Amino acid sequence: MRASKGKIFAVRYLQLFAAAVVLAALPLLTPTPAQAKYASYVIDAETGAVLHKINEDTLNYPASLTKMMTLYMVFDALEKGSIRMDTPVEFSARAARQPSSKLGLSRGEKLTFEQAILAIVTKSANDVATAIAETLSGTERKFALSMTAKARAIGMGRTTFRNASGLPHRGQLSTARDMATLAMRLLRDFPQHYHYFSTKTFEHDGLTHKNHNELLKTYHGADGIKTGYIRASGFNLVASVERDGQRLIGVVFGGRTSRARNKHMAKLLDKGYEKLGTTHTEVAVEAKISKKARDREISKLQWGIQVGAYKTTDPAYKIAQLAVEKAPDYLFEGHIRVVPLEKGERSPVYRARILGLTKQQAYKACRVLKRRNINCMELKMKQPLQQLAAAD
Repeated sequence: MRASKGKIFAVRYLQLFAAAVVLAALPLLTPTPAQAKYASYVIDAETGAVLHKINEDTLNYPASLTKMMTLYMVFDALEKGSIRMDTPVEFSARAARQPSSKLGLSRGEKLTFEQAILAIVTKSANDVATAIAETLSGTERKFALSMTAKARAIGMGRTTFRNASGLPHRGQLSTARDMATLAMRLLRDFPQHYHYFSTKTFEHDGLTHKNHNELLKTYHGADGIKTGYIRASGFNLVASVERDGQRLIGVVFGGRTSRARNKHMAKLLDKGYEKLGTTHTEVAVEAKISKKARDREISKLQWGIQVGAYKTTDPAYKIAQLAVEKAPDYLFEGHIRVVPLEKGERSPVYRARILGLTKQQAYKACRVLKRRNINCMELKMKQPLQQLAAAD
């Protein structure tokens, strides 16, 4: 009897030990989730020239920016003739169960593809996105695999999709650069359908759904594209703007609020147009500037600020992001860097910095941040700006 109990105890001990080993290994076997980090990117849509970039290749959760790719797949199917605008999109029980934002259709109800496009653009309806995926591919999982394959084919090298809506999934990741690429391809590949992104309202079942993209009303020349938000991503936005025949595409990830994100995007686009105008009018002059003169200009950007030091990287990124949001006029052209400081055998301290500023920008930013109770210290960089840019 005692021997039998001893065997049972030994087997149970081995089972618990095996389970502990598996649990301990899980962090090594599963992808590390992204954190809500600030990133921004502005390009000239005609030439692809980069007018602004901060953390443009940082992996983030795209949230409902995902639906831009969902619509890319719809437009692609329309052009191939596999569906028409009046083809029905039927709702399964799974699609009907998707959480808000949603249109609220029940199992078995239908929309046309044109109605589905309008619901995605305005309401950002998660239930409609799932219904589209199931209609086109049978299951949302298969559709997400097709989305990822298409993304890679059009140049979105760091993007992976796991669903059609952008609802939280640790494996659904993208970057500001990739989202700008997607906006460019929507404009170039489907100019006949791009007008849908300008839709301000959509009427369905007696209700009027307004477009979440407030820039359509508040920023001159804005005509798309998409907003996004989940708690893990912060407030995201891809915007397309055309003024006097010049189109810019801007991307912001990780806004603190929708209002702060919109205001920041407007400033980025304003600065982009200023830079674009300078580029067009001063090309001949720029060609004559000597290397010595260019080096003098670069030397002016040898400053930065430090806004805190932390035991881990996440709070360091967050305080740097907050600093950019609080003093965007001086910091939005800088480069966010979390710099470890080794302290003997102890764990490193991670210093939150925004680098690549002029001395004037650094001192003015610190004055603004200190008034807003954010610690700030000006510093002069040891590393040349060219090396900093190359590291990006």
